[in-house]
Parts: sequence; structure tokens; C-alpha cells
Amino acid sequence: MKYEVFYDVSRLSEFDIYLFKEGKHFQLYKHLGSHKMQREGVAGVYFAVWAPNAKSVSVQGDFNHYNRYTHFLKQREDDSGIWEGFISGIEELSTYKYFVDSKHQHVSKDKSDPFAFYAEVAPSSASKIYALEGYAWHDAKWMKNRMKNNAHKAPISIYEVHLGSWKRKTEEDNRFLSYVESAHELAAYLNEMNYTHVEIMPVMEHPFDGSWGYQTTGYFAPTSRYGSPHEFMEFVDIMHAHDIGVILDWVPSHFVNDGHGLMNFDGTCLYEHADSRRGYHPEWKSAIFNYDRNEVRAFLISSAMFWLEMYHADGIRVDGVASMLYLDYAREEGEWVPNEDGSNINHGAVKFLQDLNTAVYKNFPDIIMAAEESTNYSMVTGLVDKGGLGFGYKWNMGWMHDILKYMKTDPLFRQHYHKDLTFSFVYMFNENYILPLSHDEVVHMKGSLINKMPGDNYRKFANLRALYALMTAHPGKKLLFMGGEFAQFNEWHYEQSLDWHLLEYSAHQGVQNCVKTLNKLYKEEPSLHRNDVISEGFSWIEENDDHANVIAFVRKGARNQKPIIIVCNFADKEHVNYPLGVPTKGVYSEIFNSDFTGFGGASAKLSRVKSCAKEQHGRKNSIKITLPPLSVIYLKKTE
Repeated sequence: MKYEVFYDVSRLSEFDIYLFKEGKHFQLYKHLGSHKMQREGVAGVYFAVWAPNAKSVSVQGDFNHYNRYTHFLKQREDDSGIWEGFISGIEELSTYKYFVDSKHQHVSKDKSDPFAFYAEVAPSSASKIYALEGYAWHDAKWMKNRMKNNAHKAPISIYEVHLGSWKRKTEEDNRFLSYVESAHELAAYLNEMNYTHVEIMPVMEHPFDGSWGYQTTGYFAPTSRYGSPHEFMEFVDIMHAHDIGVILDWVPSHFVNDGHGLMNFDGTCLYEHADSRRGYHPEWKSAIFNYDRNEVRAFLISSAMFWLEMYHADGIRVDGVASMLYLDYAREEGEWVPNEDGSNINHGAVKFLQDLNTAVYKNFPDIIMAAEESTNYSMVTGLVDKGGLGFGYKWNMGWMHDILKYMKTDPLFRQHYHKDLTFSFVYMFNENYILPLSHDEVVHMKGSLINKMPGDNYRKFANLRALYALMTAHPGKKLLFMGGEFAQFNEWHYEQSLDWHLLEYSAHQGVQNCVKTLNKLYKEEPSLHRNDVISEGFSWIEENDDHANVIAFVRKGARNQKPIIIVCNFADKEHVNYPLGVPTKGVYSEIFNSDFTGFGGASAKLSRVKSCAKEQHGRKNSIKITLPPLSVIYLKKTE
């Protein structure tokens, strides 16, 4: 009975088919793809694949020497377009592909399984038989308490990582770290640096290293570059053991056009739009999903649910949301098809995103859904039943662009760009924001963060520390790309390790110590995080002192929690006896100074100052403090 095909086995009920066709089946990974099982006591593998326009579909693999004509699947008698069959004797880790012979255009193609759990290491592209059920999780405590770690009131400081280049084994032919090797080293480092979460650039299987994972072929398979699916589960498990949340970067906005992938899957545009004006992305040279098709929405939402259920992911960052929302994104006039009313909103994408967030939060209310959305589209984090997209957070790309523009400017001229410093405070509570300094800002000749800073080396480092201190104090959760925490000079490159040797130099150690201290304060001081997304968490002291390049504000927690005063001096000169209104009378102590000698600055100790009953900034009590050049100071009432 070895390698015989049987058609009397199915993992799909009539209700499964109904939900699939309606676009409401969000656990397709339990039914489609390849699944080890038994038929009448005989072990084998059940295969099911959606290919409605195929003339025939066969399974070819190492078990049959990749013979296309021996092991055919059978199309279901309903109109689902699903082909299925059970093949006896196929073993774990066997490789396979589908041979899809189309009845349209006479196109026949070898295709990887869209629902495969595992794949060969690129550039090989076959799928592998793999049983996910065998992993024993050890993170029950983390999962039970996850709600408080991901809540809007929680401190969320995210370290963004590309697993292939965070560290490499340079002494072993520059090889990747495995999932488990990365997990142990990275978790310890994140604890040392006081981060709360790690965001992993896409680990979903992809053919080209240079896409960084953003050109996906395997929406249900962690890349085999770093190990097996169970080893990636162990990666997440180790993170949870160290109290680190894991956010996965996920790409439903477009997909790679490699022949073995989803494009023209059954000889037709099954997953993508047939019209290239809607189905092809001119910037990324990839295919765009057809969000109007029910089965495609079910496929994508099932992918998101898969990573949350099977891999215990604590959140998903949805890439390229703006490109999904607008029909004319990255297109000139005549290159896109407007709606009947002439508008440019992709209503299918809106429905998909709303269905996605509704389904995910219904099943996993304790996770994070974050949108990389770069426009002023309203209510990205608004409730779906109020017309919003339903995300938990939105990346604040406006803040990122404005603050980097400001920081790049020579301090001599910053007074003319004061609005770039303050404008984000105008809309900071319109959405639930994450403040991102991501990988996109340190590639493609944009320069590293430290090299964006003006002045000589001393001033570059001072500016960078001040930027991080402002970011930590600004309302919104935080995200910093790897290497930024120790001021890597080189742009990020995916084929090599970060420049860890820079930590032999005191200036780079200082920035790392600064980030470590900021993360610790952010976690420990409720006023710095508790009201990150509501207006009760903030009030201005001084927002208009453009001539001095100074702003000052208060971050507030609950009524019984002491507020933190933030004073930022972005001038390249010291301000002595700078007057500052304070909330109440008392003694105010510095709890942080970005100019501290331990960070590479010139201030040897943190100061204390007593208020006087003199009105300033509309407040009855005030203090006078010295502001070092290019510095940010945090003050807290101690007496």
C-alpha cells in the first residue's frame, strides 16, 4: 500500500467549504495543505489545494522521484475548486510540489504548497511534510499574563531585529545563527537592555535574502534558513521565558512573483488581480492580493491566525497598509483604476483589514495588531463598528519624518524648523501610536541614525542621545531598529552581522548605556507609559521657545503617581538658569540627563533644585536649571 492514492478521506466538511467560499474560514491551515494522518490504520499524508481553474493536480516529490503523472488529486464534487487526496506511506520531511495543469491558456506549473508548514532552504523551493503538533510549550505563565504586557497602559519598548544579520558566526563562514542560538543570545541581550518586546522582520518563507523577507512565498512556514518550525517555536518559547513579547512582521500587501509561488497559481490570477493596474505593484515589482475575493481574504486571515495560535506570537505588524488602502498608491494618472465614483480607496482592502482585526482580536484579545500606515487615513486604530480599521496601534511615520528632519538640521538653524519638533504633539492622541525608528531609515543610502546627526563626533553622539531621550518621553510606544542602540555608523546590511566591535569604544558604550537607562525608566516610571495613548498623560510647559531650541512638557500617570518633567535643549549651547514652571512647589531632582558622563556627555552628576513661588509658564511655582547643550533632562519631585 505504499504511495497509493485514496479519495475517500477529507478534512473538509460542507460547513468548512461554506465558510471558505464566504471568506469567513480563518483556520484553513487545519484543512488545506499537507497533513499527516491515518486511513484505516495506514499512515500517510492528506493533501488539499485550492486550484479551481486546473485541469488536473498531481503531487510530485522525492517519494515518487518527482513524477508528475503517478499521484493525482481529485477535485471535489462541490464548486469549491479544491483538489484533495490521501497518499499512503509518505514520511515526515519528504519534499513535494504540486503539478498544476491549467485548463486555461494550457499553462502547467510546479507549485509550492501555499499552506506548507516547512520548505527547503532557498534557493530550493519544494515544500516539506511536517507535523506541527509535536512541540511542547513551556510558556503558560507568560500566556496567562500576556494581557497586561500588551495593554495600552503597559510600557512597550520594541527592538526590531533581522535574524539573519543581528549576529552571524563570522568564524564559521559567516553563517546565520539558528533560531535557538539567536533566541538564547537575543533574549539575554533584550533583558540587559530593558526591552519589553522584540519585533522580527518577516520570518515567513521567502526565496530571496535581499528582500529581507518582504517578498513572501510561504505564509504558513517560518523560513528554513535558521531551522525547523519546532525550533522557531522554541525561539518564541525562550523569549517568553525571559518575559519578552514577540511581534512578527507580516506582509499581506503584496507577494513575490517567482514561478513556484502564488502568482498565476492555477494558470489564472487566482490570488492576485488580473488587471495589472490593480494586481501588480510597480515599486516592489510584485503581485497585489485581490482583497475582493472571499477565498483570498480567508487565506490571509488564516495566515495571521496561524502565527498567533500555532507559534504563540504576541502581535503582528502589518506591512505596507498604505499601499493596500489606496488604488493609486505609487501610480501616476492613467496607471490605476478608480472606483465608479472616482475615488481612490480600495474598499476590498478596507474590508479585509476590518475582517482581519475583528477576527484576530475576537480570538486573541491580548495581542498587538500594528499598522505600518504612512498617510493621514483616519481611524486606523478606530473601532470597526465605528468605521475604523480596528488596529491596536499605528506606526507614527509623521513623527519619524519630522523629528529626523529636525535632528539633521544644524542647531544654528533649528529655530526655523521648530514646527518639525512640535507638530507631532498636535495629533499625538488621534490614534494609538508607536514611534518607529525602523530599518527603513538606515538603508538605501539614507545613512545610519548617528550619521544623520550634524556636527563633529561629539555632537553627533549628543544629538543621538537627545533624540532617544525625546522619543522615550514622547507619548506613544517605542520601536528602535537593531544597531541604533549603540550608534552603528554603517548602514544596515542584511548579509553581515552588526558592528558589535564598536562597543569597544566609550562613545558607543555610552549610547548603549543611555538606551538601557531610558528603557528602564520607561518601564519603572508609570508617568512615562501609563497614559501613552490618552491626553491625560501630557501637558505642555513650554512649546514655543524656538530661539533657544527648547521645549518642555509633563508626562503624567494616575493621580497618585508622580509626574515627570521633560526639558529638551536642542541648541548647541548651554542655557544657564533657564526658568521653568513646575506643577507644584517642592524639590525637583534629575532622574535622567542625556549629557551624563556615563553616557558619553559632560555632566558629572545629576542635580537637585528647589522651586520658588514665582510664576512661570502660567504656573505659580518655578525653578531655574542649567540645560547642557544638545541634551534632554527628566525631572521628578522628590521632596
